[in-house]
Amino acid sequence: MENYFLIHGSYGNPYKNWFPWLKMSLSKRKRNCIVPNFPSPDKQDYESWSKVLKAYVEIGYITEDTTFITHSLGGIFIVKFLVENNIKIKKLITVAGFNQIKFDEDNTLYDSFYSENGKLQNIKDVCFERICLYSDNDPYVPQNEAEEFAQYLEAKKVLINNAGHFNEKFGYKEFREILEYI
Repeated sequence: MENYFLIHGSYGNPYKNWFPWLKMSLSKRKRNCIVPNFPSPDKQDYESWSKVLKAYVEIGYITEDTTFITHSLGGIFIVKFLVENNIKIKKLITVAGFNQIKFDEDNTLYDSFYSENGKLQNIKDVCFERICLYSDNDPYVPQNEAEEFAQYLEAKKVLINNAGHFNEKFGYKEFREILEYI
């Protein structure tokens, strides 16, 4: 079964930004789309998010035909989860993905998700196609950090100018450009 998972980032949920629009767009194309709700920011850590996703593994929703589309922190979470659990998937699309950025506020919210950069390359053993979309004016994820993340994943790099953090604040209630990569 071909499933599409949309994975939000920190301070996110399934009802923010472009997630509702993309879920509806995929549904119109007769695609099965799942948008889990992870604890954020309270009780946000790698273990609590992993428990949510492992339930989908156990019922057979994550297979070699699965595509993950992630936003922000969701990118490194999925990479770490797939590599640690040796779960093979079809495609990974990260939007504003990063690893090991030290934020001024709430830094401890992210630490458990981070992985050694060298381990990121192992994603190619479990994921056939990798695409990283990022912006040149993201206030949280500098372009060079997003490009470095993509490089470690050996992913196709897609720069979208003036997209900010690809959230509602930057006008991203819809995200038509992403459809080209799905």
